[in-house]
Amino acid sequence: MITRIWHGATPAAKSDEYLNLMRTVALPDYRSTPGNKGAYALRRMEGGTAHFLMITFWESEDAIRAFAGDDITVAKYYGFDKDFLLELEPRSTHYEMYDT
Repeated sequence: MITRIWHGATPAAKSDEYLNLMRTVALPDYRSTPGNKGAYALRRMEGGTAHFLMITFWESEDAIRAFAGDDITVAKYYGFDKDFLLELEPRSTHYEMYDT
């Protein structure tokens, strides 16, 4: 299994609205992609900034490609992101996941 992690940050004042969009648009999009094994949105407030992590789990790189495109390291953005995010970070990170 592969874990994909994306980071983004918004002004704190916009974080509730952004979190709602993550819940209603992004999470269902991730979860509806074949090969997705789970998707979670995390938020951490730090002063006037809200940091978000999207942690998603995938059965293979091919499954990630179906969601993100040919270069799986490129971050995927939605039309609303530019209205909220302080920066459009170009990459997501991936980790192979192991259990005992």
